[in-house]
Amino acid sequence: MVHPNRTDPETYYDEYGEQEWERLDRDFFHRLEWEGTVEQLDTYLPSSQPNHSPHVLDVGGGAGRYSIWLARKGYTVTLVDPSETQRELAREKIEKHGVDDRVTVHAGDVRDLDFEDETFAATCCLGGPISHVLDGAERLRAATELRRVTTSDGPVFVSVMGLIGMVMITVQYAGRGTADGDDLSVMPDLVRERDYTAALAQRHDMDPALFDCHFFRRDELVDLLSNAGLAVETVVALEGVAGLRRTHFEALDEPARDTIRELNDLLRTDSSLVDVSPHMLAVCWA
Repeated sequence: MVHPNRTDPETYYDEYGEQEWERLDRDFFHRLEWEGTVEQLDTYLPSSQPNHSPHVLDVGGGAGRYSIWLARKGYTVTLVDPSETQRELAREKIEKHGVDDRVTVHAGDVRDLDFEDETFAATCCLGGPISHVLDGAERLRAATELRRVTTSDGPVFVSVMGLIGMVMITVQYAGRGTADGDDLSVMPDLVRERDYTAALAQRHDMDPALFDCHFFRRDELVDLLSNAGLAVETVVALEGVAGLRRTHFEALDEPARDTIRELNDLLRTDSSLVDVSPHMLAVCWA
């Protein structure tokens, strides 16, 4: 029996709980998403000084991992997330890490941000919040909101989930008895429609394996952000060259892992690699 309500992103992340905090530090594969993201933040964020703490918005910030990193870097942060469970976890983690004087947490939705125009020096929308918006007009509204609340010429960081990476991972793991390959039969429809939903799973007589999600091609992401009035500086692959492997990195020693990181850095902006990466990140200017 399919349970459509469990594919709703807010419900999913309420149930996902602590795992969202753990996700980016779970293993080498997931740390690549984290490392690739903070590399871009370090490069493009306005500088913070002891007497200057730019205000950064973290949209869909979940349990607060990026907000805490930003606060430790000297930024003032506002975290917004629709999941009550994730907001409560964020408050706990923020207090535990001693940055509760720098980070505030609010309920909110990327499609309707309750802030005045040009409130923030920079805006982050990381991990895929816009991927959870299935309607195309609402995705444009969400991207426009990110631009609206950011100071003119301030950086906006948007990461989404990639279509080709999802398909290729599923094909690679099909028949191996792992969850990554269980959705093979839905992949042709996903390529045609680009939306993973409970209804899509139900058409194939299976329970949904993940949340409602729109999977992007690189050019589609660029078009969306450009149409929202954002100037796209670059789009980078996050998991990159490791994106289709996902597991068994524990067999590699640290020099081998460092080589994978070096390869990612060398190929980070290659458009072909961006398109097959499970997550891609766009750096834009408002």
